[in-house]
This record gives sequence, structure tokens and C-alpha cells, in this order.
Amino acid sequence: MLLIFPTIEISQESCVLLVRGEPGSERLYSVDPVKMAILWRGENAKTLHIVDLDAVATGEFRNLGMMKRMAEAVDIPLQVGGGLRTYDDVRSLFENGVYRAVLGTVAVENPALVGRLIKEFGASRIAVSIESRKRDVLIHGKKTPTGMTPLELTRQMQSLGVNRVVYTELTDGDSLTDEFYEALKELAQESKIRITARGSVSSYRDLIRLQELEQYGVDSVILGQPLYENIFPCQRLWRINEKELTDLGPTRRM
Repeated sequence: MLLIFPTIEISQESCVLLVRGEPGSERLYSVDPVKMAILWRGENAKTLHIVDLDAVATGEFRNLGMMKRMAEAVDIPLQVGGGLRTYDDVRSLFENGVYRAVLGTVAVENPALVGRLIKEFGASRIAVSIESRKRDVLIHGKKTPTGMTPLELTRQMQSLGVNRVVYTELTDGDSLTDEFYEALKELAQESKIRITARGSVSSYRDLIRLQELEQYGVDSVILGQPLYENIFPCQRLWRINEKELTDLGPTRRM
């Protein structure tokens, strides 16, 4: 089965998306990312994907304190991406309880740093984010095309010891398009690397289709809006149950 990463996107120390769907539930949840992490853990999340949108916009990693509080609040590994550019950025994350760093632009602009981080911290703690449109890798927050294909970048990263990529093929819709599906399949088959798919899953049917690619190495998926909007049937039961909770879940450690 695919491992599902709920995603928490942070800007100015607040969550960009709030959980909604069950009438009246909005006031049960805080925009505090720490409480959101606790909520997802209470819903049996095995790991979380955190994005620092401020760092994506500025290229400067600023939310270290928030990442530390989130790591201390739950008993599952966190992976963090967005604007990580330096060795010190990544080391500081690890020192403050984050398990995995996801590198994007820096993997293209400074691949030697990726190799150094893997040698020091191990391949399991470093992943590379690849965002592509029509098989052209984009960097700087999806603004700058590189002329590299996802497969070319993946093979370069593999030569440095990378064994996981987070892959997004930007399409016009929110559902799992044939374009994204085939891009994932091709990358997995040609590279033999472990792949976390990000985006383009908007329904249970999309998730089942994505499951077909597990045999090729697509073993996990990052979900945001579909989870926050209670797209999956079981989430209604979770929301009803949460109305009775006063501590936001069984793993609270605040």
C-alpha cells in the first residue's frame, strides 16, 4: 500500500490550508502548524510532509523554531522541504528533530552539496524534489526552466547516492492525468529509484490508480487539499470523532 504523507504548508508561522468539510468543524482547528501536525497524527498519519513557503519565496530558511516544535509534538518522522539552500540549513533541521530534508533548486545548482549531505547524514535522510512541466525540470519555485528532463536529473542524483525523489509533473488539472501517470511510470521504470508522487490526486479513484505504480517504485504520495477537504469517505467519521476530543489526538505532547 502507498504511504500517504499529509502535507502542511507554512507561511508566516500559519497553515495555508485549514481542515474543513464537516459543518462547524472549522472552529475546532487552529492555524497553528503544531496543532495541525497533532491532528494528522491523531488520524494515524505515519509521517508528515512540511513545506516552508516563506523559504520558497525568499530562498532563506526562516521557520526552524516552528519545525522544532512540530517534531517535538508528534512521534512520527517529519520531512521538510522548501528553500533549503545550504549545509547549515539541513544540519539545523536534523539537530532540531526533523528526519528528512527535501532539496529542490539546490540539487540543480549545487549537486556537490547533495553528495556531501548524503555522505554525512545518509541517503535515507535526503530526498530530491523534482518539479517538471512537459518533462522540463523547473527550479526557483517553478519559475525557471532548466532544460533538464526529470530522468536526467534523477540519474545525476543517483550517481551522488540519492535513492528517493519527490516528483511533481505540473498539469492543468487537479486529478491524476494520463500525462502525470505516464511520467511517473517512465521515471520509475527507467531510473529504478524510489518515488514519492506529489499532487494531482483528487479522489479515491486517483489513489487506486496510483497504487498500480507501486510495482515500479512509486511507494508514497503527498496529499494536501483532498485531505483538508475530506474527499475520502472515512474522513467524515474522523471529523465526527474529533468533535469529542479535547486534546486534538492521542499523541499530544505539547
